Amino acid sequence: MTSFEVAILAGGAGSRLKSRTGPWPKPMVPILGTPLLEHQIALCRRHGFLKILLLVHHAHEHIRAYFGDGSAYGVSLAYALETTPRGTAGALHDALPHLLDTFLVLYGDTYLDVNLRRMWDAHLKQKADGTLFVHPNDHPHDSDLVELDDQNVVTALYPYPHRDECRDNLATAALFVMQRSGLDGMTSRDTPADLVRNVCPTMLRAGRRLYGYVSPEYIKDVGTPERLDQVEHDVTAGVPERLSGRGLRAAVFLDRDGTLNREVHHLNAPEQLELLDGAADAVRRINRTGRLAIVVTNQPAVARGNLTPAGLEHIHRKLKGMLGRQGAYLDAIFACPHHPDSGFPGEVRELKMECDCRKPRTGLIDAACRDLAIDRGTSWMVGDTTSDIEAGRRAGLRTILVRTGHAGQDGKFLFRPDYVVSDLEAAIAWILDGHPQISRQTAPIAVAALDSRVVLIGGLARSGKSFVAQVLKESVQAFGRTAHVLSLDSWLKPQGERAEGKGVMARFDVDRLATTISPLVGSARFHSIEVPIYDRGRRSMYDRSAQVAIGPDDLIIVEGVPALAHSDLVRLADVRVHVEMPEPERIGRLRADYRWRGESDAAVDALIASRAADESEPIQNARANADFTVMAWTTA
Repeated sequence: MTSFEVAILAGGAGSRLKSRTGPWPKPMVPILGTPLLEHQIALCRRHGFLKILLLVHHAHEHIRAYFGDGSAYGVSLAYALETTPRGTAGALHDALPHLLDTFLVLYGDTYLDVNLRRMWDAHLKQKADGTLFVHPNDHPHDSDLVELDDQNVVTALYPYPHRDECRDNLATAALFVMQRSGLDGMTSRDTPADLVRNVCPTMLRAGRRLYGYVSPEYIKDVGTPERLDQVEHDVTAGVPERLSGRGLRAAVFLDRDGTLNREVHHLNAPEQLELLDGAADAVRRINRTGRLAIVVTNQPAVARGNLTPAGLEHIHRKLKGMLGRQGAYLDAIFACPHHPDSGFPGEVRELKMECDCRKPRTGLIDAACRDLAIDRGTSWMVGDTTSDIEAGRRAGLRTILVRTGHAGQDGKFLFRPDYVVSDLEAAIAWILDGHPQISRQTAPIAVAALDSRVVLIGGLARSGKSFVAQVLKESVQAFGRTAHVLSLDSWLKPQGERAEGKGVMARFDVDRLATTISPLVGSARFHSIEVPIYDRGRRSMYDRSAQVAIGPDDLIIVEGVPALAHSDLVRLADVRVHVEMPEPERIGRLRADYRWRGESDAAVDALIASRAADESEPIQNARANADFTVMAWTTA
């Protein structure tokens, strides 16, 4: 028999899949009409592995009849029949004489889209006796987990079940590159055994070198009807392709404290971790769309000496375990242990330094983009501080501030997120649902705005105008034109001068804005204008303003409640947009906003009534000035 470079364990009966397989063995279960085993053979061929040995048992004649010698599929196939089932290691033991000294092992019940050649090359580079494909998954409690050192060498394996939440969520995934010489004496002809649960621990005890190949590429077992349905859904939705690495991947970067878990000052123990409501659901949504969920976090407690690196790792394992219990996982955590200020008792001097990784510097994000082949243009940063937002902005990501944790009130940097939402769950809903929907609606507006100088976006309070304005800015910039969003909130009068019940125009100094913009229309030079930044929490302007440099070819987008109701602004504009939101959802957003500011229920009712009296009629009448109407996105 020829020596083979791939062994596929294809002997399973698949009793839990009988409703889908009928008399056929488990590896022949159809994935969108094509047998799973055919997908695997095609994957091997794609990466240059053409000599494949199928380790068969149950209903093996169906597999032989379907594939024959493999020539019709561009490979050379042979069959090793196991007469008595002895587990994955038993079947492999019988096949060893027919395998090359280096060979791949695939389980016949997994759908995968993995660059097998890259994994093979990593194995050879590491000079390992065995390489295990490992990844975080959404069910670590019933998965075989591994522990790796800082070089990704396997130091321990932990078969499920797991009672300790602090195991790292790195699960084996039924894909291996093995050395036949490394398996000498590790398998038995007579004793049933499992490759992961029995043989790999034996190899570690014998001093064999096992390497953990960590990758976000797609691999899932199809052992139950539910898992099979999930795989078919994922393939249809393009999840394996997005994770494959053939193109750059999209990611959502997450701050940790105050975004994922409740803010605790100088958190330094796993017991202090408490996931925020909806955080696990949000991460799970990221996972299921084929985007990477990556935490980037400043952890100066390590530099202060309040937390050891091992203690930080323990906290992160606890965090991963808490998410895993709710079916979610993080693809990676990048942490900065440094702090620039020194002179404190117990500090770690070598970590007291100016570094490139402490946010708002971009070192953590840069490392993730490099290591995981991430496309910044399709990725996001979500956090609760201005440091998070500034890091995302500098790194070229879209940014979302959440109103949990510090809620952007830390005051360290200019407050300029692209979007502001209530919490992480709302942020992910906007990324996955709202942003694509509004992008589609603003596409024709972006085309119309390409030859324009000024665009107005108006509508009632909390109707989604700022989101529409930012999406329009992104759409225009995708055409290669610079755009700026100016919010009319920056021209709100001081709080003492904008009494309720005096009409919407009395709250804004729109004349001053019109005077600011008017010289820019038709100008052939750059203008630098100072734009105040409104603090919704304190209902006043921040101490620092933004300097905005507007070029002669740039687009100016003005958004705010009275944008379409001021005659001078309307005359200046080339394109005018009204944003509409169903009234129950808009009132709900108004209530949530006032409550976030600390208003009582009675005060909220009074403020909403006053807003309705001030705004409803003039703003709805101003809708007649609009060239386009956008229906705002809501979660309802």
